[in-house]
Amino acid sequence: SSNVGVIAKDGVVTLTGHLASFAEKYAAEQAVQRVRGVQAIAMEITVNLAADRVRTDADIALAAQRAIEWTSCLPSDAVCVMVEAGHVKLSGQVKWQYQRAAAEGAVRNLMGVVGVTNQIAIGPTVRTLDLEEIIRNALARQADLEANNLRVTVDDGEVTLRGTVHSWSARQAIHGAAWSAP
Repeated sequence: SSNVGVIAKDGVVTLTGHLASFAEKYAAEQAVQRVRGVQAIAMEITVNLAADRVRTDADIALAAQRAIEWTSCLPSDAVCVMVEAGHVKLSGQVKWQYQRAAAEGAVRNLMGVVGVTNQIAIGPTVRTLDLEEIIRNALARQADLEANNLRVTVDDGEVTLRGTVHSWSARQAIHGAAWSAP
């Protein structure tokens, strides 16, 4: 925490500073998201790897590919990895959000990684009419306090959630409920 500066104004939190790994940067972001009243986060933290932690892009790419291969919930050959200047870019297509998140989690803590961009697409598996009802039911189960304040629309497999929630954690619960639909 001594390497991170915090500025908060009107629900917007800005984090500044330098950290030794992307995992630390991610942990800082997650910590801020758990604070009540946070509405937005500006991440101005840079990752400065120690000399003994720097790895070549080829080494990071190989480690990332192996980490993804060893992640049992991911179909083989579903995720492609590209690394540039220590920044990992994930692409491909999976069926579920948990698979997309698992791929990112598999590479986030690798030594030498300074950032991750997750561009993995989620392929549709149900009709749009069914999807809207499934999401409404999931919202009612997981976030019933917030569900009455939300509108769900589905257009060609793209889901839009509109409304207001009381906290960042409620927002994450709503997203989790929506992502749990096939």
